[in-house]
Formats: sequence, C-alpha cells, structure tokens
Amino acid sequence: MVCYHDAPFFFYKMSFYSTSSLQIYHQQQTKQATMALLDQSFFHYSLLSYYLLGPPTFVALRFFQFPYGKHNRLGWGPTIPPPSAWFIMESPSILLPLILFPLGQHFTNPKALVLMSPYLLHYFHRTFIYPLRIYQSTSHQNTKTTIGFPLILAFNGFLTQALNTYIQARWVSHYKSDYDSDGGLFWWKFFGGLVVFLWGMRINMWADTALLVLKRESGGYKVPRGGWFELVTCPNYFGEIVEWLGWAVMTWSWAGFGFFLYTCSNLVPRACAHHKWYLQKFGEDYPKNRKAVIPFLV
Repeated sequence: MVCYHDAPFFFYKMSFYSTSSLQIYHQQQTKQATMALLDQSFFHYSLLSYYLLGPPTFVALRFFQFPYGKHNRLGWGPTIPPPSAWFIMESPSILLPLILFPLGQHFTNPKALVLMSPYLLHYFHRTFIYPLRIYQSTSHQNTKTTIGFPLILAFNGFLTQALNTYIQARWVSHYKSDYDSDGGLFWWKFFGGLVVFLWGMRINMWADTALLVLKRESGGYKVPRGGWFELVTCPNYFGEIVEWLGWAVMTWSWAGFGFFLYTCSNLVPRACAHHKWYLQKFGEDYPKNRKAVIPFLV
C-alpha cells in the first residue's frame, strides 16, 4: 500500500522504470534494424560479387585449365584423392542450408522448403553419392589412383560453393518476398523449371555413369560413344547447365540466374578444353561433327 506522502516518489519510480524499459526496447529495435541492414548489405554484395566473378572466370578458363582430371599436372602442392576432394568442395551445399534456413523468415513456409528441395537433391548426389561412385570405379581398377586432386583447388571449390549456397539458401529462406503475392504463378514457375531441372539432372547423371564405366572397363580414357556423346563431348556439363537453367526458372530471381550464368562461365570453357584434349589425343578417331557442350552450337 502506498502512503499519501510516498505518492510522488512512487510515481517517480514508475516513470523511471517506464523510461528505462522504453530505452531498452528502442535499443533492441535499433540493434535488430542494424543487424537486418548489415545482413541485407552482405547478401547484396555477395550476389554482386557472384555476377562479377563470371566474366573473368570465363576469360581465364579459355586460356588456362585447373589441373585436375584430364588436365592434371604437377606443381600445385599436396593432393588428395578425388572422392575426398569432391566431398569437401560440395559439402557447403548441404551444411549451409541446415544453418541458414532456421534463420530465415520463410523457414516454416512449405513453398520455401519445396523450392529448396531440388537444389538439395542435386547436391546430396554430388556430395555423397558421386564421390562414392568415383571411389568404387577406381577401386575396381587393377591400379591405384595415381592422379590426385590438388588440395588448394579443393579449398577454392569449397569457398566458391559456400558463396553460391549462401546466396541461394538465403534468397529462398529469407529474401524471396512473393511466395503468397504472385497470383498463383509460383507453382507454374516451380513445375516448369522442375521439368527442365530433372531433365538436365538425368543427362548429367547418365553421362557421369557412362564415363565412369568406360574408364573402369578400359583402364584409362577412351572415346565415349552413344547417346548424347554423339552430339557433344561433355554431356555431363550440358546436363548441369540445363539443371541450373531450370533452377533459375524455379526461383525466378537474380540469385538463380546468377548461378546459371556462373555455371556457364565455368563449364563452357572447360568443356571446350576437354573437346580440344580429345581431338589432340585421338586425332582422326575422334568424331569431327561433335560440339563441345551445347548441341549444334558450341
């Protein structure tokens, strides 16, 4: 009970506590707004950097190829087995969505979870299944795997994949704002893109299997024949390009389109280098009417 002569002191205390509470509330709001602004800026600059990486990557790979696979050469430091390298490079694509999705405003939105699922499907295969298939293929050969994967390239691939996955997962889980305001177009874009994505993934996986089987049976590199190999030297790359075109349609975003463009800037020149390598190695035995990566075009 408050006595009459204590009333001024009581109201002063109440005013003090109310003012303090408001100050704390405003500080929290200001901090949250600052963190949101920093997060938004980081996302936008990450996306911009992805677009800026594409052109120099394309130009550089026209004259220089990273030393792994057919283009392996010494002088790039320690190496690790290719299955381990692929696991390391692709692992951010599985780990980062598990971290970022719960932080996004669309974490509980079923559309966001559905939209992210094709990306995770592709990279689950790339992170876990594809390295196992490489290991099984090389272990069935009579010789040990002599071509290692430079550790520095695996680390570079890890960083690049981390950047890409951050952009894609953060967009889908947080920054995409039209899940419920696009007039029902979400499902049209999703299923249209999904058809393209799955078609590309089928080509990619078929070509990878054909190359692994051919290398295991012959003990080295031979001229691939049949199916998409009659049209292009690298149907595995063509399939992956088609996949991420489908992803760009599904997301309908600068993030998805940027990934598609960067994929092209990376895989098209490497496919051209593969094509040139086959022509030099097999000469007249290599089909002259094949293109490098895009049927009838490139």
